[in-house]
Amino acid sequence: MDAFSQSLPQPPELLNVLNGESQDFAVKAQKSCPVSQAVTLIIFGLFWSGMLSFFLVGILGPFIQGQPIHYKSNGVMVTVPPGHLGPMIVPLIIVGVFSLIGIAMLAGGFNMLFAPGPWFVGTPTRLVVWSPKSLQTINWGDFDGAMNVTGGPDNGTITIEKCSGRMVSSNNGPSRYVPDKLYIVGIPNAMAIEEMCRKRINDHTKNS
Repeated sequence: MDAFSQSLPQPPELLNVLNGESQDFAVKAQKSCPVSQAVTLIIFGLFWSGMLSFFLVGILGPFIQGQPIHYKSNGVMVTVPPGHLGPMIVPLIIVGVFSLIGIAMLAGGFNMLFAPGPWFVGTPTRLVVWSPKSLQTINWGDFDGAMNVTGGPDNGTITIEKCSGRMVSSNNGPSRYVPDKLYIVGIPNAMAIEEMCRKRINDHTKNS
């Protein structure tokens, strides 16, 4: 098997992890995840924050204009006069917590969008995923062999399904099994690297 490696020098910390192990390929991904996933999270965060903003304006709008606020609590109409936010503290705290969730989704989405991708190094026994902040080692036997390649020869993305996964409920039918996936985003020679991964997975399946 012909090894493939980008012209980028591998970080010393990564080389220490590999400890001289032979490499099938070594590539630096451009992104930590597909752009579509980051954009989806950002859109959902904007929608979440927008809905809360309308709700917050509906609550505080009259108060800012110097008008009393009327709402029901346990079936009883409550009137909060201007300048007295005491009865509104609990609802405002709840809105604040949900607002933090929206901010967290937006921050997470933008981080996913702009965060640099990790190194992916394939060896005869494992796939090493390394970044300055994390290290993940995955045996080839932990993948089920289902793969997909998108993009061009100089900027491709490989999606590899793992043997692990989770059950996801559906509103219109029974729950379905969704496998965990690994994304190698924005790399050159994606087709060749996919073939190397497939061969190692198949070899491990035959020998297990």
